[in-house]
Amino acid sequence: MQQTFQLNSQNYHSKEANQHFMSVSQFKSAMECEAAMIAELKGEYTRPPSPALLVGSYLHAAFESEQAFADFFEQERDSIINTRGNMYAPFVQADDMIQTVKNDKFCMFALEGDKEVIMTGELFGAPWKIKIDSINHQRATFTDLKSTQELGKRYWSEKYSGWVSFVQAYDYVLQMYIYREIIFQNTGRYYDPYIVAVTKETPPDKAVLHFDSERFSFEQEYVQTLLPSVIDAKQGTKKAHRCEKCAYCRGTKVLKGTFEIEYLLD
Repeated sequence: MQQTFQLNSQNYHSKEANQHFMSVSQFKSAMECEAAMIAELKGEYTRPPSPALLVGSYLHAAFESEQAFADFFEQERDSIINTRGNMYAPFVQADDMIQTVKNDKFCMFALEGDKEVIMTGELFGAPWKIKIDSINHQRATFTDLKSTQELGKRYWSEKYSGWVSFVQAYDYVLQMYIYREIIFQNTGRYYDPYIVAVTKETPPDKAVLHFDSERFSFEQEYVQTLLPSVIDAKQGTKKAHRCEKCAYCRGTKVLKGTFEIEYLLD
């Protein structure tokens, strides 16, 4: 598929880029609720601000470059510093997490490489975009920095039909699969993915995680099976599915009848 949209760091998160390209975050949003994802693309819905997302961006900026971190701090100063000149607690915690990673030589070794690298490719008939936290072409590796509550916390997953770690619960295996495939299309080589994980505990815990490549077969089948519905919704050839549970669906729900109380727990 020939791509006419020229992607760069300035327009990566733009409405036009999101309309043209599929991304991991967009696909994950569609798995939660197609209707909400489509409404966002059309500019009809804006997700409520997420403090956790802002803290995550703060964390990532710290490992991109000193300039990127300084720019982010100035841009979000009012969200980071209170009127008395003190940092809000989540950012004090984030600073502890940053120092935990920076003080660990192995974590920093895993994060060595080019930062915030943009690549595009095609999977299952759709153009995709990715932005890689850190990629090391000499070692043929790429690494993503993730924060989590506890390394060993368990989450119930409908997708995997069982208890899973935060890595599966937040679809980071899916992310690594997509990134790995797009990197292969751009380099001709399969790079090994890693996650540098740091926790929100006091003091923070940390780990460098790798992936058994056999995990990616499930993710490939999962994306290949569900992506056509998302593409059809983006192209307007089908009505986007509503989850009837998210903020967007609650705010736009129109009742047309009743249902028996048994279905309250569905």
